[in-house]
Amino acid sequence: MNRNLLVSAALLLALAAAGCGGNKAEDSGAAAPPPASAPGAVTVPADLDNGPRAGESPVDEALAGLGEGLFKTKGCTACHAFGTRLSGPDLNGVAMRRTARWMEWQILHPDLMIKQDPISKSLFATYALQMAKQGLTPDQARSVIEFLKKKTKEAGK
Repeated sequence: MNRNLLVSAALLLALAAAGCGGNKAEDSGAAAPPPASAPGAVTVPADLDNGPRAGESPVDEALAGLGEGLFKTKGCTACHAFGTRLSGPDLNGVAMRRTARWMEWQILHPDLMIKQDPISKSLFATYALQMAKQGLTPDQARSVIEFLKKKTKEAGK
């Protein structure tokens, strides 16, 4: 019986060790969650949508091309369109409504945003649908934002 207990304990310890360290930081960009006082607690910055709108800066065409591909392959088109509402918000002109920082947090941390960000809470109240976490890196999220900026500028918004 002691041997079974010892084997079980060793197995649990091995599983716990295997689960640690497998999620290395991909980037130290602006959207990385800030350290919090309580372990595991992350606070969404209150000023995410303060400042210039994303569409006020020039579009990086190369990144916009990558972002367009991600927008299609990650399934964003299932919920979002430009000029029409699907199950999620119409993204036509979104780069002039939001800051790049807000969009980056929304793309990377939709689970936190819906709990803590007033804009995300309002969107959830309207659409009754939480944005899915797509597992993008900060660089990939910035590419999608460049694509959204390009679409906004093309629409003249």
